[in-house]
Amino acid sequence: MSGRTGERDIGRAAADREAAEQEAPEQEREQPVEQVDWVDIPAGTLRRGTPADAVPAVARRYADTGVPVEWYLKEAPRADTHVPAFRIARTPVTVGQWALFAAATDRPEPRGTADHPVIGVAWEEAAAYCRWVGERTGLAVRLPTEDEWERAARGDDGREFPWGDEYRTGLANLVDLGLGTTTPVGSFPEGASPFGVLDMAGNADEWTSTLYAPYPGAPDDVPKTEDWAFDPHITRGGAFRHDRDLARCARRHGAYEKDLTAIGVGFRLAAPAR
Repeated sequence: MSGRTGERDIGRAAADREAAEQEAPEQEREQPVEQVDWVDIPAGTLRRGTPADAVPAVARRYADTGVPVEWYLKEAPRADTHVPAFRIARTPVTVGQWALFAAATDRPEPRGTADHPVIGVAWEEAAAYCRWVGERTGLAVRLPTEDEWERAARGDDGREFPWGDEYRTGLANLVDLGLGTTTPVGSFPEGASPFGVLDMAGNADEWTSTLYAPYPGAPDDVPKTEDWAFDPHITRGGAFRHDRDLARCARRHGAYEKDLTAIGVGFRLAAPAR
């Protein structure tokens, strides 16, 4: 799919959804938070990160984005890591779902279209939403860990992007698509991960539950956290306003303070295996 064709298709889909929402009663437009579309991720080995000796080549491959090599060093070294079975939401939390949470907990009503990912959400607020959904469902709902997120995006073969090893414009809502805003969740099914998880690249950057720290055995010049005055959190996946380097499954974005409300940052849910 070319970027131009993708833009036309997404535009038509958005227009159709908007027309349908205008015709539907208010109660039909609500998105029940209890009905999470869970994807079961089996226990397995994650080929996490990037080999340290491959980082310079990665930086050269994405040199046009202006990202310094030091930012990629956070991915090193590559390691095979066991990840227990878990569940993850097929798509990020939407504006419509967040609106129900906001109304129930006396928070400000979110801006945006109901079926787009909610963005500008601080880590603390995302964690609060997880607890709220957990209370309503009886599940231990939470944010995914970094390893869980990367396994759900990458599968078993250590691929570069959720759909494979080659970047293709039109498989994710990133800056090269030229839309300049979010799209309805699930709009890029051809960009699904090996497990069928959607929007793991682009649209909304996603919080994880993991505090940033260098991986064991990381290069000496990777940023350390001992002297930092805050607890740093990592996002994954990149947003509509980001370049393709952030769509890489291994890319660790940040670290950020937990009260950051950055444009483009959203989240998705995780829970224990069935």
